[in-house]
Amino acid sequence: MESLFEYQEEVLESVRDSYFRPLFYHLDWDQRMFGITGLRGTGKTTMLLQYLKFNVPDHSQALYVTADHTWFYDHSLYDLARRFTKYGGTLLLIDEIHKYPRWSRELKNIYDGLPELKVIFTASSALDILKGEADLSRRVLTFELTGLSFREYLEFDHQQKLTSVSLVDLLTHPDENAQDVLNNLRHPLPLFREYLQRGYFPFSKTEEPYSFRQKLNQVINTIMEVDLQIIEDYSAANTIKMKRLLGVIAESAPFEPNISKIASRLEMGRDTVKTYLNNLENARLLNLLSRSTKGVASLQKPDKIYVENTNFSFALKQNPNPGTLRETFFVNQLRNAGHTVELAPEGDFLVDKKWTFEVGGPSKDETQIRQAENAYLALDELEHAYLNRIPLWLFGFLY
Repeated sequence: MESLFEYQEEVLESVRDSYFRPLFYHLDWDQRMFGITGLRGTGKTTMLLQYLKFNVPDHSQALYVTADHTWFYDHSLYDLARRFTKYGGTLLLIDEIHKYPRWSRELKNIYDGLPELKVIFTASSALDILKGEADLSRRVLTFELTGLSFREYLEFDHQQKLTSVSLVDLLTHPDENAQDVLNNLRHPLPLFREYLQRGYFPFSKTEEPYSFRQKLNQVINTIMEVDLQIIEDYSAANTIKMKRLLGVIAESAPFEPNISKIASRLEMGRDTVKTYLNNLENARLLNLLSRSTKGVASLQKPDKIYVENTNFSFALKQNPNPGTLRETFFVNQLRNAGHTVELAPEGDFLVDKKWTFEVGGPSKDETQIRQAENAYLALDELEHAYLNRIPLWLFGFLY
């Protein structure tokens, strides 16, 4: 175990306390066992290490490990936990637990057999703790770490500390909320353009534009070539087909899928296409939307598909359509803030089955939402709000 402690001290050296994601302050770090899931590159590992370095006084009683460490070639996770507690260990931090083959069974054994040990782990968004070999639903909660909101990006990358707003407050007082930002940030639109292209992932701060795009492609490839292969037990052939499917979607996102045509083009079965789409959404590579009027039928296939975030839009396509970027941003920020987003009978989106939104450029009018109740325009290239016309960038302040 000495090598594991040495590894821990090495990785802690580079951990800084200059910025903590908001989720850090909302977690109950005293729970006996919980997990942090999320898209690769959003800062899950950093969050674990920040907690260890700055909130755990005695590092000798805590241990950080990665689930694919060579130590596990001939040792089990439960064996590590048991040995660790014998030496007085009280906190075990496990990074990327989905890379450990018997993760759910051994987490259950640790929870039931070692009550004095607290365990915090990270995992891919694609991991479903309910699908494991053991029933963890009554023992383990998971919390998702999303990418940076536009508000977070301004603080993280440009030292502009601004407060988040609820959707109700934003819709009730859009002019006041926009003005509060403008009082501190005179012209948000250039920074908003920057965010759409490279602001969703914290690692953008240390990467040049060219290397950032390379790293984004690495994130996408690793999710499909490593995470989904491990979690869904996919072969290399499955992964190639899934990449082809993602390529088809990226060509014309927002994509309105015809499952039969996709299946024929990619030489897959219809059910396989649906399964792949759901897996890509669970892995946070896609956002699948259905019409609010479909009911149970919405489980069968999505009506429109978006890539998960606008940074991916630029990674997958050289010059993404401005209209696509606007809608992708809107869906991403609302969903990350915990709201349900569906395709609306009138306009573009129905949020929480209460509010209708039409998303567009500054010249967009109310024609498509004139008959809808509680309807708003979310408009790009707009600094100030007036009437029901709200700057699109302001929806980046929901979390």
